[in-house]
Amino acid sequence: MTRPWPKDVPERTGGKGSVTNAVWSLVVPLKPLAVAKSRLARAVGASRPGLALAFAQDTVAGALACAAVADVVVVTDDAAAGAELARLGARIVPDVPAAGLNAALDHGARAARAGRPGAAVAALNADLPALRPPELQRVLENASVFPRAFLADAAGIGTTLLSAAPDVELAPSFGGPSRSRHSASGAVEIALAGVDSVRRDVDTAADLRTALTLGVGRHTARYSARMQATAYTYDSQTRSGSVLLDDGTPVPFEAPAFDAGGLRLLRPGQRVRIETDGTGASLRITLVTLQTF
Repeated sequence: MTRPWPKDVPERTGGKGSVTNAVWSLVVPLKPLAVAKSRLARAVGASRPGLALAFAQDTVAGALACAAVADVVVVTDDAAAGAELARLGARIVPDVPAAGLNAALDHGARAARAGRPGAAVAALNADLPALRPPELQRVLENASVFPRAFLADAAGIGTTLLSAAPDVELAPSFGGPSRSRHSASGAVEIALAGVDSVRRDVDTAADLRTALTLGVGRHTARYSARMQATAYTYDSQTRSGSVLLDDGTPVPFEAPAFDAGGLRLLRPGQRVRIETDGTGASLRITLVTLQTF
Protein backbone atom coordinates (compact mmCIF):
# COMPACT_ATOMS: atom_id res chain seq x y z
CA MET A 1 0.00 0.00 0.00
CA THR A 2 1.28 3.48 -0.87
CA ARG A 3 0.61 6.00 1.87
CA PRO A 4 -0.65 9.51 1.08
CA TRP A 5 1.16 12.64 2.19
CA PRO A 6 -1.01 15.53 3.29
CA LYS A 7 -0.37 18.71 1.31
CA ASP A 8 -0.56 20.87 4.41
CA VAL A 9 1.60 20.27 7.46
CA PRO A 10 0.72 21.93 10.78
CA GLU A 11 2.91 24.82 11.90
CA ARG A 12 5.55 24.16 14.49
CA THR A 13 5.15 25.17 18.09
CA GLY A 14 7.80 25.75 20.68
CA GLY A 15 7.88 25.99 24.45
CA LYS A 16 10.21 27.36 27.06
CA GLY A 17 13.78 26.31 26.35
CA SER A 18 12.88 25.05 22.92
CA VAL A 19 14.45 25.73 19.57
CA THR A 20 11.40 27.82 18.67
CA ASN A 21 10.43 27.48 15.00
CA ALA A 22 13.41 25.17 14.63
CA VAL A 23 14.58 24.52 11.11
CA TRP A 24 16.43 21.25 11.05
CA SER A 25 19.22 19.77 9.00
CA LEU A 26 18.84 15.99 8.81
CA VAL A 27 21.75 13.63 8.27
CA VAL A 28 20.98 10.29 6.62
CA PRO A 29 23.74 7.65 6.35
CA LEU A 30 23.60 5.12 3.52
CA LYS A 31 25.91 2.15 3.00
CA PRO A 32 26.92 1.18 -0.55
CA LEU A 33 23.88 -0.60 -1.94
CA ALA A 34 25.86 -3.78 -2.62
CA VAL A 35 26.21 -4.36 1.14
CA ALA A 36 23.12 -2.56 2.47
CA LYS A 37 20.28 -4.41 4.23
CA SER A 38 22.17 -7.71 4.42
CA ARG A 39 19.58 -9.21 6.79
CA LEU A 40 16.97 -8.94 4.04
CA ALA A 41 18.98 -11.07 1.62
CA ARG A 42 17.23 -14.32 2.47
CA ALA A 43 13.78 -12.80 1.98
CA VAL A 44 14.34 -10.68 -1.12
CA GLY A 45 17.45 -12.16 -2.76
CA ALA A 46 18.97 -10.12 -5.56
CA SER A 47 16.33 -7.44 -5.11
CA ARG A 48 18.01 -6.29 -1.90
CA PRO A 49 20.11 -3.39 -3.33
CA GLY A 50 17.16 -1.98 -5.27
CA LEU A 51 14.94 -2.24 -2.23
CA ALA A 52 17.56 -0.52 -0.05
CA LEU A 53 17.66 2.38 -2.50
CA ALA A 54 13.85 2.59 -2.54
CA PHE A 55 13.84 2.76 1.29
CA ALA A 56 16.35 5.61 1.19
CA GLN A 57 14.42 7.45 -1.51
CA ASP A 58 11.21 7.34 0.51
CA THR A 59 13.06 8.34 3.68
CA VAL A 60 14.65 11.37 2.01
CA ALA A 61 11.44 12.35 0.21
CA GLY A 62 9.46 12.10 3.43
CA ALA A 63 12.02 14.15 5.36
CA LEU A 64 12.14 16.89 2.72
CA ALA A 65 8.34 17.08 2.75
CA CYS A 66 8.40 17.89 6.48
CA ALA A 67 7.94 21.62 7.16
CA ALA A 68 10.52 21.58 9.95
CA VAL A 69 13.29 20.26 7.71
CA ALA A 70 15.43 22.73 5.79
CA ASP A 71 17.77 20.25 4.17
CA VAL A 72 18.85 16.63 4.13
CA VAL A 73 22.50 15.61 3.95
CA VAL A 74 23.08 12.04 2.79
CA VAL A 75 26.47 10.54 3.67
CA THR A 76 27.28 7.83 1.17
CA ASP A 77 30.00 6.55 -1.13
CA ASP A 78 27.52 4.92 -3.48
CA ALA A 79 27.57 7.09 -6.61
CA ALA A 80 24.41 5.63 -8.13
CA ALA A 81 22.40 6.00 -4.93
CA GLY A 82 23.79 9.48 -4.40
CA ALA A 83 22.67 10.56 -7.86
CA GLU A 84 19.12 9.29 -7.27
CA LEU A 85 18.86 10.96 -3.85
CA ALA A 86 20.31 14.21 -5.18
CA ARG A 87 17.46 14.28 -7.70
CA LEU A 88 15.05 14.36 -4.77
CA GLY A 89 16.83 17.39 -3.32
CA ALA A 90 19.33 15.86 -0.88
CA ARG A 91 22.88 17.13 -0.56
CA ILE A 92 25.33 14.27 -1.02
CA VAL A 93 28.47 14.10 1.11
CA PRO A 94 31.09 11.37 0.62
CA ASP A 95 31.97 9.23 3.62
CA VAL A 96 35.42 10.74 4.01
CA PRO A 97 36.15 9.22 7.45
CA ALA A 98 35.30 5.73 6.15
CA ALA A 99 35.32 4.65 9.79
CA GLY A 100 31.82 3.29 10.28
CA LEU A 101 28.32 4.57 10.87
CA ASN A 102 28.89 6.94 13.77
CA ALA A 103 31.93 8.58 12.22
CA ALA A 104 29.87 9.09 9.06
CA LEU A 105 27.11 10.76 11.08
CA ASP A 106 29.54 13.08 12.85
CA HIS A 107 31.00 13.98 9.46
CA GLY A 108 27.52 14.60 8.06
CA ALA A 109 26.55 16.82 11.00
CA ARG A 110 29.67 18.93 10.47
CA ALA A 111 28.89 19.21 6.77
CA ALA A 112 25.30 20.24 7.55
CA ARG A 113 26.43 22.94 9.95
CA ALA A 114 29.09 24.17 7.54
CA GLY A 115 26.25 25.04 5.19
CA ARG A 116 23.90 26.19 7.97
CA PRO A 117 26.02 27.43 10.90
CA GLY A 118 24.43 26.77 14.25
CA ALA A 119 21.72 24.56 12.80
CA ALA A 120 19.84 22.03 14.86
CA VAL A 121 20.73 18.64 13.40
CA ALA A 122 19.22 15.17 13.58
CA ALA A 123 20.52 11.82 12.39
CA LEU A 124 17.83 9.75 10.71
CA ASN A 125 17.96 6.12 9.58
CA ALA A 126 17.87 5.56 5.82
CA ASP A 127 15.43 2.63 6.05
CA LEU A 128 12.14 4.31 6.98
CA PRO A 129 10.05 3.68 3.84
CA ALA A 130 6.74 4.44 5.58
CA LEU A 131 7.95 7.82 6.90
CA ARG A 132 5.12 10.35 7.21
CA PRO A 133 6.12 14.04 7.29
CA PRO A 134 3.55 15.05 9.96
CA GLU A 135 4.83 12.32 12.29
CA LEU A 136 8.43 13.41 11.74
CA GLN A 137 7.27 16.98 12.44
CA ARG A 138 5.90 15.92 15.83
CA VAL A 139 9.11 14.09 16.71
CA LEU A 140 11.26 17.10 15.83
CA GLU A 141 8.96 19.44 17.76
CA ASN A 142 9.39 17.25 20.84
CA ALA A 143 13.12 16.96 20.30
CA SER A 144 13.54 20.72 20.01
CA VAL A 145 13.07 21.33 23.76
CA PHE A 146 16.15 19.26 24.67
CA PRO A 147 19.86 19.71 23.96
CA ARG A 148 19.96 16.11 22.68
CA ALA A 149 17.10 13.68 22.21
CA PHE A 150 16.40 10.36 20.52
CA LEU A 151 13.56 8.17 19.31
CA ALA A 152 13.74 4.42 19.89
CA ASP A 153 12.95 2.04 17.05
CA ALA A 154 9.81 -0.10 16.96
CA ALA A 155 11.64 -2.97 18.65
CA GLY A 156 12.64 -0.74 21.56
CA ILE A 157 16.30 -1.67 21.20
CA GLY A 158 17.81 0.61 18.60
CA THR A 159 17.40 4.24 17.57
CA THR A 160 15.88 5.73 14.44
CA LEU A 161 16.49 9.43 15.20
CA LEU A 162 19.00 11.35 17.31
CA SER A 163 18.87 15.13 17.56
CA ALA A 164 21.16 17.90 18.76
CA ALA A 165 20.24 21.54 19.32
CA PRO A 166 22.31 24.33 17.75
CA ASP A 167 25.91 24.32 18.96
CA VAL A 168 25.44 20.94 20.66
CA GLU A 169 27.46 17.95 19.46
CA LEU A 170 25.41 15.12 18.01
CA ALA A 171 27.55 12.40 19.66
CA PRO A 172 25.92 9.45 17.86
CA SER A 173 26.17 5.91 19.16
CA PHE A 174 24.09 3.97 16.62
CA GLY A 175 24.29 0.22 16.07
CA GLY A 176 22.82 -2.68 18.05
CA PRO A 177 21.29 -1.68 21.42
CA SER A 178 21.78 2.04 20.81
CA ARG A 179 18.70 3.05 22.79
CA SER A 180 20.46 2.31 26.06
CA ARG A 181 23.71 3.93 24.93
CA HIS A 182 22.02 7.13 23.81
CA SER A 183 20.12 7.28 27.09
CA ALA A 184 23.31 6.75 29.07
CA SER A 185 25.00 9.52 27.10
CA GLY A 186 22.48 12.05 28.41
CA ALA A 187 20.15 12.23 25.43
CA VAL A 188 16.47 12.37 26.41
CA GLU A 189 14.19 9.68 25.03
CA ILE A 190 11.20 11.04 23.14
CA ALA A 191 8.11 9.36 24.60
CA LEU A 192 5.56 9.98 21.88
CA ALA A 193 2.67 7.84 20.64
CA GLY A 194 1.38 7.81 17.09
CA VAL A 195 4.69 8.15 15.30
CA ASP A 196 5.01 4.57 14.11
CA SER A 197 6.32 5.56 10.70
CA VAL A 198 9.37 7.23 12.25
CA ARG A 199 10.09 4.17 14.39
CA ARG A 200 9.62 1.52 11.69
CA ASP A 201 13.03 0.82 10.26
CA VAL A 202 13.28 -2.25 8.03
CA ASP A 203 15.89 -4.94 8.64
CA THR A 204 13.90 -8.16 8.21
CA ALA A 205 11.04 -9.61 6.16
CA ALA A 206 8.73 -9.11 9.15
CA ASP A 207 9.73 -5.44 9.33
CA LEU A 208 8.99 -5.06 5.63
CA ARG A 209 5.55 -6.62 6.04
CA THR A 210 4.77 -4.16 8.82
CA ALA A 211 6.01 -1.19 6.80
CA LEU A 212 3.90 -2.24 3.82
CA THR A 213 0.88 -2.46 6.12
CA LEU A 214 1.57 1.03 7.46
CA GLY A 215 1.79 2.29 3.90
CA VAL A 216 5.10 2.96 2.19
CA GLY A 217 6.22 5.73 -0.11
CA ARG A 218 5.95 5.50 -3.88
CA HIS A 219 9.49 4.25 -4.49
CA THR A 220 9.18 1.26 -2.15
CA ALA A 221 5.63 0.57 -3.29
CA ARG A 222 6.68 0.54 -6.93
CA TYR A 223 9.76 -1.58 -6.34
CA SER A 224 8.09 -4.12 -4.06
CA ALA A 225 5.22 -4.49 -6.55
CA ARG A 226 7.74 -5.64 -9.19
CA MET A 227 8.88 -8.34 -6.78
CA GLN A 228 5.43 -9.90 -6.28
CA ALA A 229 3.08 -11.95 -8.45
CA THR A 230 0.49 -14.73 -8.31
CA ALA A 231 1.16 -18.24 -9.60
CA TYR A 232 -1.03 -18.78 -12.67
CA THR A 233 0.01 -22.08 -14.25
CA TYR A 234 2.53 -24.78 -13.40
CA ASP A 235 3.59 -28.00 -15.13
CA SER A 236 5.34 -30.39 -12.74
CA GLN A 237 6.82 -32.38 -15.63
CA THR A 238 8.67 -29.43 -17.19
CA ARG A 239 8.90 -27.37 -13.95
CA SER A 240 7.74 -24.38 -15.96
CA GLY A 241 4.64 -22.25 -15.91
CA SER A 242 3.54 -18.65 -15.64
CA VAL A 243 2.68 -15.98 -13.11
CA LEU A 244 0.31 -13.03 -13.16
CA LEU A 245 1.88 -9.70 -12.33
CA ASP A 246 -0.22 -7.48 -10.08
CA ASP A 247 -1.40 -5.54 -13.12
CA GLY A 248 -2.78 -8.80 -14.58
CA THR A 249 0.00 -9.36 -17.11
CA PRO A 250 0.89 -13.06 -17.54
CA VAL A 251 4.62 -13.79 -17.71
CA PRO A 252 6.03 -17.29 -18.31
CA PHE A 253 8.92 -18.85 -16.41
CA GLU A 254 11.12 -21.79 -17.32
CA ALA A 255 12.63 -24.61 -15.25
CA PRO A 256 15.84 -22.69 -14.30
CA ALA A 257 13.75 -19.95 -12.64
CA PHE A 258 11.68 -22.53 -10.74
CA ASP A 259 14.77 -24.48 -9.66
CA ALA A 260 16.48 -21.27 -8.47
CA GLY A 261 13.64 -20.72 -6.01
CA GLY A 262 14.13 -24.06 -4.25
CA LEU A 263 10.49 -25.09 -4.58
CA ARG A 264 9.15 -28.62 -5.02
CA LEU A 265 5.67 -27.65 -6.16
CA LEU A 266 3.72 -24.57 -7.10
CA ARG A 267 -0.06 -24.24 -6.95
CA PRO A 268 -2.04 -21.70 -9.00
CA GLY A 269 -3.19 -18.84 -6.80
CA GLN A 270 -0.18 -18.86 -4.48
CA ARG A 271 1.52 -15.52 -3.92
CA VAL A 272 5.12 -15.66 -5.08
CA ARG A 273 8.22 -13.50 -5.04
CA ILE A 274 9.92 -13.11 -8.38
CA GLU A 275 13.21 -11.78 -9.67
CA THR A 276 13.35 -10.55 -13.22
CA ASP A 277 15.68 -9.42 -15.94
CA GLY A 278 14.83 -7.02 -18.75
CA THR A 279 11.75 -4.87 -19.22
CA GLY A 280 8.64 -4.73 -21.35
CA ALA A 281 8.44 -7.43 -24.01
CA SER A 282 11.89 -8.70 -23.02
CA LEU A 283 10.96 -9.22 -19.34
CA ARG A 284 12.25 -12.59 -18.17
CA ILE A 285 11.70 -14.27 -14.80
CA THR A 286 14.95 -15.53 -13.31
CA LEU A 287 13.58 -16.79 -9.98
CA VAL A 288 10.20 -17.72 -8.58
CA THR A 289 9.64 -18.71 -4.95
CA LEU A 290 7.00 -18.32 -2.27
CA GLN A 291 6.47 -14.80 -1.00
CA THR A 292 7.82 -14.23 2.49
CA PHE A 293 6.91 -10.59 3.02
